[in-house]
Amino acid sequence: EKKKLQIGLIVLLVAAVLLGAIFFSSAAQSNAGLPATISTEKGYEMYQQDGVFVLDVREQYEWDEFHVPNTTLIPLGELAARVNEVPKDAQIVVICNSGNRSDEGRDILKQAGFSNVTSMDGGVQAWRTLGYPVEP
Repeated sequence: EKKKLQIGLIVLLVAAVLLGAIFFSSAAQSNAGLPATISTEKGYEMYQQDGVFVLDVREQYEWDEFHVPNTTLIPLGELAARVNEVPKDAQIVVICNSGNRSDEGRDILKQAGFSNVTSMDGGVQAWRTLGYPVEP
């Protein structure tokens, strides 16, 4: 009888731990903001929404060649020193030429305390290929 009680308590304890882990895991995910990376299609969807800040981390010469309208250029090498130019209260999509530097840009912003930031896969090359707006 004592053995059954001990086994029952252990089972209850394990169940409680598992339920707690599931609860805290889902709570953490819901507070995590945006996913680390998004597709070009999802980037375009977000680009069309009010209050979304699209940050291009390419170099000036790349921007001059062509860029996504109504976005902000802060070259990757300058971003850490210029994070104060990025709005803390907006959803932020970081873009670059092909999707590599945008991951670095996202990480710089996350280290600076931004939580609602993502990187767009494919970059402006994929964006242009899909027929999304670019200028000049």
